Amino acid sequence: MKQIASPLFRRLSTAGLALGAGLAALAAAGSASAEIQLQFQYQDRDVARMVSLGGTCNRCELSGRDLTGAAFTGAVFTNATLVGANLRGAELVGSNFSGSDFSRADLSGAEMVGADFTGANFSGADLTGAEAMGATLVRVRLAGADLTGAALNGVNMNGATLTGADLSTAELNAATLANVNARSADFSDAEVAMSNLSNGDFRSASFRDASLNGARLTGGRFGGADFGGASMNRADIRGADLSGARGLTQEQVSRACGDANTRLPGSLNPRVCRGISGVRVTPRPPAPPAPPVPPRSRNLVVASADH
Repeated sequence: MKQIASPLFRRLSTAGLALGAGLAALAAAGSASAEIQLQFQYQDRDVARMVSLGGTCNRCELSGRDLTGAAFTGAVFTNATLVGANLRGAELVGSNFSGSDFSRADLSGAEMVGADFTGANFSGADLTGAEAMGATLVRVRLAGADLTGAALNGVNMNGATLTGADLSTAELNAATLANVNARSADFSDAEVAMSNLSNGDFRSASFRDASLNGARLTGGRFGGADFGGASMNRADIRGADLSGARGLTQEQVSRACGDANTRLPGSLNPRVCRGISGVRVTPRPPAPPAPPVPPRSRNLVVASADH
């Protein structure tokens, strides 16, 4: 990696800016043809420094680094290691972090809209209030993660591991949760309308007071799951095993759509709905978020690396 000239460091020092341990580590870990853009912006003394990281960096080592408010704009950080990193309020919009390790990282309030996290590890991570609409989370590991209040509308979590994860009050409308392992996960008060939960393992999960209107639960396992107060209008429960579920009432089941293969607890009986088939109407995707107002830019530094 080309070394940034010392006069440039002196200029940054004069401006009262320091690269910090996290960015120094990133510069050292830059891969071939990597470009790292560092943009330092000030609005006033009470506003934290904003760091913009773009380009390509495969297998970057950023564990434990403080990247609060960092903006990874269209970046490609595949197989990166960010264990325990501080990414509060970071912007990962449209970036590729497939195969990366975010275990125990703090991503509270992060913007992850449209990003690709295929196969990433978020075990034990804090994603409270994160916005990940339309993100690809196929086969991600979210065991024990905190996603309370996260906006996950339209995400693809096919084959994800959600054991013990907290998704209470989260928005999961029109999401793909097929083939997931969500044992003991908490979906209480969550919005899971029009989502695909088919063939998932939701044993001992909580759906208390959740909205499952129009959701597809076919082929899923729900032994010990709690459906107390859940809304299930036209939920597709054909072939679902709800025999060991708790909190289900005949009123809920009568609003859902089942068949002869639906297994229910006690004397509950499924309702057969007309117009339910294998073809489902795809709901309109959520509107993209409004672009943020850009802060004033005082200093711009571009460092490129070539091995």
